[in-house]
Formats: sequence, structure tokens, C-alpha cells
Amino acid sequence: MSANTVLLDFSLDPARINDEVSRKDIVRLCKEGLEKYLTGLKISYDMLTADGYLCILNESSSGTIVTIRFFEQGLITINVEYYRKDGDEPKLSFEQTRELENSLVQTLKLNHGQSLPPLQRGPLTRFFPTADERVIEYDIDRVLYDKRSEFQKIQIVHSKSLGNMLVLDELQNIAEADLIYTETLMRRGVEDYAGKEICILGGGDGALLYELLKEKPKHVVMLEIDDMVMQACNKYMNSICGDVLEKRKDDNYEIIVDDCVRYLHKFSQEGRKFDYVFGDLTDIPISDTPTGEIWDFIRKILQSSFKVLKPDGKFMTHGNGVSCPESLKMYEEQLVKLDPKVSYTKCTAFVPSFMEEWVFYQVQREDTNVAASV
Repeated sequence: MSANTVLLDFSLDPARINDEVSRKDIVRLCKEGLEKYLTGLKISYDMLTADGYLCILNESSSGTIVTIRFFEQGLITINVEYYRKDGDEPKLSFEQTRELENSLVQTLKLNHGQSLPPLQRGPLTRFFPTADERVIEYDIDRVLYDKRSEFQKIQIVHSKSLGNMLVLDELQNIAEADLIYTETLMRRGVEDYAGKEICILGGGDGALLYELLKEKPKHVVMLEIDDMVMQACNKYMNSICGDVLEKRKDDNYEIIVDDCVRYLHKFSQEGRKFDYVFGDLTDIPISDTPTGEIWDFIRKILQSSFKVLKPDGKFMTHGNGVSCPESLKMYEEQLVKLDPKVSYTKCTAFVPSFMEEWVFYQVQREDTNVAASV
């Protein structure tokens, strides 16, 4: 079940919108075109607006609402909204929407027309944002898990092409098709983890821990604050996490359910040191300036991580999409300000469930002679 919204846009000479006779004629012809697919449409409301004109029509038998909006700059938008139950045929298929678009362009002698497939909104979430705040529709056909923990909203949905996918606070995190994300974050084949001491900050889906253990480290400690995320992933995402979230502890790893900042401070006080610290936490924010709660958290994580890294240790983390160069630059400016001085390298990979190229960072003390990649 979902609310379906059909969108059509048209461009035309602005003079035709500002002329009352022309405008009424356009509304009449739009109504006639729509009535081929939606019977019994009646105009229930219309008014002049500050930037043009608005007309609302309804199909009383079904509750379908149509809005026709005129913008004085030369744009007409038509929105058709109705509720569709499971098994019902769409009131306007995409093929019919295209037919309506082409018919109106010709009948009204418009400059340009565009129509979109129905946007489906409701309990079955199918739309998620990209790093630069575009919207992508996924081929999601069912929700497997949907609960809210003390910290966040947790969903696991199934995508026909990506498999099961973890979604936190309406942001896609990782899917079964995303091994490349984990392998790029850990730089598999580049870094040598054999016999190393490793700390993972976050990583509640278990994928990073599962893949690192294949590299024969001495010991891995994972600090994840949200136990509910791990429970959900253990049940629905074990193709990427194996049984590590089930066991929680073995000879070569331990999962601690707690605040990673608190534990980093604890490790620092104890003098505990790691060869690698992974920041598998929040993405770099999209913002105008590096200020606010998330940026403060990122700086705290960086500072705390280097207090528990060995002199030649590395901090490994994900950044954001390559489509967000301003945010990535701000993050790199924070790296430059760190004490001790650090250098960094970075690499990218196309992550299937993100549907975009993602940036990953490897940071270590400058005196290890790792050149920065800018």
C-alpha cells in the first residue's frame, strides 16, 4: 500500500500564463486530457498566487487529487496523488503518463514536457538521499526489520538487486552487495593486518570485523553503542557479518557495547595501544562550515584515536561521496590541524548501495613519511 504521486512539468511562454483567457484555456485542456484516465474530475478550488495561479481538481469517487500550478516564469506543474492498495492497478501508469505528457505538449503547443514514474510513499520506504542530497529510488520490495532504539531508527529492507540493506535514520548504510565498501575501507591487499592489534569504532553491522578476522590479526576490539543494530544485523545481514555478532567474543576479538569515546579515554589512561583504529561511524557532514555537534564529534574521535595509536599506527575511515568536495576539503583541513601532525592518503570506490563513488582516508603521524594525497 502506498500514496502514489504522478508528476508532470511543462514549460511555455510566460505571457500565456499571465493572460487570464489563455490560462483558463490551458486549464480546460489539461482537465480534458486528464479525464481520459481520471473520470469525473471537478475543479474544487482555484486562486491567483503571488507567483502565478493554482487550480485543484478532485475525483470524488476515489479521493484522487490533482493540482495544476502555474508559475509566472513559464512553468506549469501537474501533480496527481492517490492511494493505491496492494493488488490495485495504477490509476495512471507510466506509459499513460507519457501519453498524457505528449498529448498536452501538442494540444497546448508547449515548449517542453517531462513526466516521471509514480513516486510511491508509505510504510515501504523506497527513496533515500545521496551524499549531495539527491534522491534515489531503490527496488525495495519488503521491510524485514523496523524498530527504533535509544539512539536511532533501524531498518533492514530487501532490495531485488542489492540484497538486504541496513538503513539508519533513513540513510542507507550497507547492503549485502557492498563488499567493496569494506574492502576499500580496510585497504585489503595493501595493509597487512596479520598479528596486529586493531580497534573498530562503531561498525555495528559486523562486516568490517568479519573481514578483518580473515586477515589473522592478533586481536580486534569493536566498540559499538547500539546493541539493537547488532541484533538486527545478526539476524538479517549474516551474509556480511558471519557469526561474529552472535558470539560477541572469541580468542581474537571482543565486542564491547558502550560509548567508543569513553572507551578510547579508558584505553588511553591504561596505556593501551593499537596498530590500527577504524572510524566506522558517522559520515563527514554536508555543511557550510566545520561547526556543530557532528563536526565536534569527528574532531574528538580523531584526537582520541591518535592517543591510542602506536607511533606508526594508522587511523582508517570513510569520508563522503566525491560529489561533496567542499565537505571533504573541510575534513582534510581538520586533519592538518591535528596534534601530533599527520599525513594522509585517500582512495575511492563505487559502492553499489550508495550508487556513487565514496572516499576513504588513511591517516598516520607525519613522521612516518607517508605523503599526503590531495
